Formats: sequence, structure tokens, C-alpha cells
Amino acid sequence: MKIALIPIDNRPICYDLISDILSVDNNIELFMPDIKFLGGLKHHSDTENILSFIENLPRVDSLIVCLDTIAYGGLISSRRTIDSFDEIKKRIEKFKQIAQKKAEKILAFSSIMRISNNNINEEEKIYWSEFGKKIFSWSYETHKNESLGLNNKIKTDIPSEILNDYLNTRKRNFKINQLYLKWAKEGFFDTLIFSKDDCAEFGLNIKEANFLDNEIKKLNLNNVKIKTGADEIPLGLISRTINKNIKFNPIFIEENSVNLISKYEDISIKNCILGQIELSKSLIDTNNPDVNLIINNFKTEQGDLVLGSVVNTLNKKIDFKPPFAIADVNNANGSDENLIKQILNLKTDNLYGYCGYNTSANTIGCVLLIAIVKFLALKNNSYNDLAFKKLMFIRLMDDWVYQAIVRKYVRENAPDFKKALIEKTNELNNYSKIISKFLNYFPKEINYSLPWDRSFEIRIKTK
Repeated sequence: MKIALIPIDNRPICYDLISDILSVDNNIELFMPDIKFLGGLKHHSDTENILSFIENLPRVDSLIVCLDTIAYGGLISSRRTIDSFDEIKKRIEKFKQIAQKKAEKILAFSSIMRISNNNINEEEKIYWSEFGKKIFSWSYETHKNESLGLNNKIKTDIPSEILNDYLNTRKRNFKINQLYLKWAKEGFFDTLIFSKDDCAEFGLNIKEANFLDNEIKKLNLNNVKIKTGADEIPLGLISRTINKNIKFNPIFIEENSVNLISKYEDISIKNCILGQIELSKSLIDTNNPDVNLIINNFKTEQGDLVLGSVVNTLNKKIDFKPPFAIADVNNANGSDENLIKQILNLKTDNLYGYCGYNTSANTIGCVLLIAIVKFLALKNNSYNDLAFKKLMFIRLMDDWVYQAIVRKYVRENAPDFKKALIEKTNELNNYSKIISKFLNYFPKEINYSLPWDRSFEIRIKTK
């Protein structure tokens, strides 16, 4: 099977991870543009070179596209770029003309522009450092009043020129998303996803999502969906394009807490699981599953390792019914260390995937794809065991060792993150020996880097 992917940006989780997962099946051939053409934290994608990459592709079974990369130069650029609607429309129409000749199926996703509830402008326009929280509150209260039928106008001290710039950016991106709906009606997409991340109950992003949802229903577009999340959407679309009705049995560690909502999301952990399984075209079978999906969910409130709140660490012994895959969502942004202690005593033959990075949706979408790829590769005699061990090595080194143990030190030594990481190299390597013994995977060399020069993501390369 030939799959081409236009990623969100050049982060390891958007680029390296997908390559590592699909390497587990020798029957899958993956095409991606050179990483140098993809956007980063401070630069946007080279759209012309990406369009040339698509134009020069052999015909593929599935082309999976982050439309933000084509339209704006990336997810972050979608909030920052000053390009006009007409300029963006011209780019995406060129993409449409090229892409429809290159793939049997086109599966794509576009973001509903988020509204971060903070004063951090690292991924936003410069004024977010002063007015981010105020814009979030104004958006929240405005939509809340509209939803409740209240006509009173929300007062704000946000300068009019800043609020107007923000609203014009939203309006432009929303018009682009409405254009994609027309393409979906024409039959251009096999699947189209509108993604929403960093959600709350109310806000202009939720208002836009509701409008799009109503249009989807009105137009009877069964192949268009709205999903909470972002980085895991391409993983779900890959699952969707390769899946053969694989059956999962979701097993929640905290059975009485499945209706609680994860951080950075607006749906319960149960609905997050069901939505990701549905997106991947998998089935639920509690009696005769292909893979048992163990969800290490939180009992009362999800912890967040970025914020330093580690809560409800696992204190019960898990029955790992083989074969099993593990979605570790007890904490956002990293592993539950007590769960890891149990995992390290298991037989890796029964392990069909582990993930514990970032949000619950990120983790679940990732582990589903890993399990699907391994299951199909074993079934089709195309399984690459070394590639699976490498994949699990990097996930455990990233989600557990870096995110849950080392990252705190790196973050506390801002702005010299790289120096702090170097100071922690020996500790990283000591943990790598534990993981190597568990997996029977012994890389000759391990390299660590911070590709966006911040503590949030690490790139781990093995030789």
C-alpha cells in the first residue's frame, strides 16, 4: 500500500512518529515531503515545494493532507499569517487541481482556529502576550450569552484594532473551512475532518464548530466529521485508510470515571475513545476482540505534567489481557510512572502499543494506529519486529523518561533549554538501559535534541 502524507509541521510527533509507526509493516510505503519544507515554531511551510512534492508523487492509494499546511503554511501559521482570503484560496485551489490526479482517496483535515486561555504568544500573534486571556474571556462570554438568548453586549478593554484583527483572522479561516465543505459536497474528499483543540464549553471556535456541524447535517455529508484534537488526526486518518474492521475491547482502569472530561478537551474520556475508534474505522467487541485497549484513565481529575500536577498515580494491579495496547491518559503530557513499573514486567510479544503523550486524544489516536499496524502486519506476514521495538523505545523514552522525569529540570532552566538537556544526557541514557533490556532493543547510539528550542517536545534518534 502506498500512502502519502502532508504533515502538520516538522515536530517529531507529526513527522518522525508516523514514519516510525508505519515502518512496522513492510507492506506500507510512506511518502512525505522533506522535513526542511515543513513549518516550525518560527517559520511557515514552503508551500511551493510541498505542491511540487505532490505533483511528483507516483499514484498512491491514499493522500492524507493537513490542509493548514497548504493554506497557511502550518497550524501555527494559520493563526499568524496575514495572507488574504484570495491569496490562500489561490494556493488551495492549485493543490486541489494537482491532488485529484495523484490519489485514489484524499483524506484531509483542517483546524477550527483555537482560542488559548493564556497570555503566551509563542504560537499566537504578538498581542496574545497581553490580551490572550481577555480575548478568550470575551469570546467565551459572547458565545455564552448568544447561546442563552441574552442580548447584553460583553464589555471589554481589548483595543478595537486588536480585537478587529483577531476577528478578521477568524473570519478568513472560517471562510476557508466553508470552502472545504463545498469541495466535500463535490466529492473531492474521501474523508474531511474539522479539528478543534484547546476547547471550552463556549467560544467563537465552538460557535463555528456548531455552524459547520449543522451544515454537514444539512448537506448529508457522512464523510465529514468534527473531532476534538489536532496532532492525532492524521494518525486516525491513516488508521481509517488501512483498517480492516479490527475489533477493540476498551478496558477502563477507573470504570466509574469514564464520563470525566480530560484537560484541553470538551468531551468525556469515554466519548474520546469512542470517537477515535469510530474515526479509525475500528469496531468494539468486548467478547472476542483482536486487541484489548487498556485505558489508564484518571479517577477524579486528570493530572498535567506540564503544570506540575501529578495526580491519582495508579495504585492497583492491572490484568493485561493479551494482546493489549495501552493508552496512558492518567496525566496529560506524560506517563504514569506506576503504570510504567507494571509494563516493564510484561512480555513484549503481547504488547501492541503504548502511548502517553500530550492530550488524551493525542495518546488514543496514536496507540490505535500502532495497534492496527502491528495487528495487520502480523496477519499479513509483513511485520518488522525491530521497527516495533524502536517505536516502543522512543515512546517510552519520550513519554516516560523525558516528559515525566527529565523535562521539569529542562523547563526550569529556561531559556537555555539545550544546555539543560545536555546536563541530563547521562540520566536519559541510564533509563534507556532499563528500556533496552525490557524490549531487547539495544541501539548503538542515541541522540537527543529540542527541535523547537523549547522544553515541550524532544526528538530522539537511534542508530
